Amino acid sequence: MLATLKKAFWLFGIWILVILLFIPGFTKVASLRDKNRDLENKIKRLAIENALLFEELKKIEKDPVYQERIAREQMGIVRKGEIPIKIVPDKKR
Repeated sequence: MLATLKKAFWLFGIWILVILLFIPGFTKVASLRDKNRDLENKIKRLAIENALLFEELKKIEKDPVYQERIAREQMGIVRKGEIPIKIVPDKKR
């Protein structure tokens, strides 16, 4: 009976030691798995954004109507003979 109890105590001690050795590694793996999933999602979002920007670049290079719209809206360029009008918002009181 005493030998069985001693054996059980040693098995329990070895089991606790194994758990203590593997818990930090397991938490590290779980953390890296989460980080990997987040990075994969970011890669997907950036790939979509990259495709959209590439499409816009193609439109800027080849579509004269789009080029004019960009020039007018973002750069404030006007055609010869046009009078630019700048709208100034009222200050909040």
